[in-house]
Amino acid sequence: MSLRTVRKVLTGRASIDGAGVHLVRVFTRDETEDFDPFLMLDAFDSTNPADYIKGFPWHPHRGIETITYLIHGEIVHGDSLGNRGTIRDGECQWMTAGSGIIHQEMPQAQERILGAQLWLNLPKGDKMTEPSYGDITADQVPQIQEQGATIRVISGGCLGTPGAFQPKYVQATYLDVELEADKEWSFKTPGEDTLFVYIFQGQALFQPTGEEPIAAKQAVLFGEGDTFWVKAAGEDLRFILLAAKPLHEPIAWGGPIVMNTREELQLAFDELKNDTFIKHRS
Repeated sequence: MSLRTVRKVLTGRASIDGAGVHLVRVFTRDETEDFDPFLMLDAFDSTNPADYIKGFPWHPHRGIETITYLIHGEIVHGDSLGNRGTIRDGECQWMTAGSGIIHQEMPQAQERILGAQLWLNLPKGDKMTEPSYGDITADQVPQIQEQGATIRVISGGCLGTPGAFQPKYVQATYLDVELEADKEWSFKTPGEDTLFVYIFQGQALFQPTGEEPIAAKQAVLFGEGDTFWVKAAGEDLRFILLAAKPLHEPIAWGGPIVMNTREELQLAFDELKNDTFIKHRS
């Protein structure tokens, strides 16, 4: 057994995005090499609707997948493919932007909104794939109970249980884990996969001995190894775990569009100007 050790801890910074949504940008373009194939993580947690109800009006994406997961809250969404819907507690929107999509995400006033949006890179050969949408409802997400742990398997798999969604382009594992106070949990992964967690609640120990607990509202990136280990330090713990094989490909990033070259990026913005950006319509 090769235990993964902590490589980096990120707190992120308070940001405002969209039409005025307050969030924490946990990591973004400066961290792309370390977090490859994950590009960006935004976390949100508020009991004040004024922080988020202005939402993210219509905007484009190309070359990535955006994954919005809610622990609590409600977001109404729509896109240029004609998809319309709402994600609520324990649900997920897995959108493959591919060759180009225009969408909007509008959080609704609730007692609390708690969740995260992740950007996942698409491989070079799939940047211009046909856009698609995965609607993951709470009843589709398997739950595993294991010695004080509750694991919701959003994508990939865990302990032989396949997730609610199986990604087509990057085989990412996405788990939502609740761990009772002072309980331990471990998870086997391919040793070369990039693996990180984001802690929503509680404090976590990631080594059996000799470290201080890491508090909530932080992302923790791990080095290589075939075993992830965690212990809830004195209180209940909740975190999301993401893992996937790195792409090791060049990145050209401009706002909501991520390609491999500056030329591809410039083409995308030229197409937005001349209304040829969308290659597939409903």
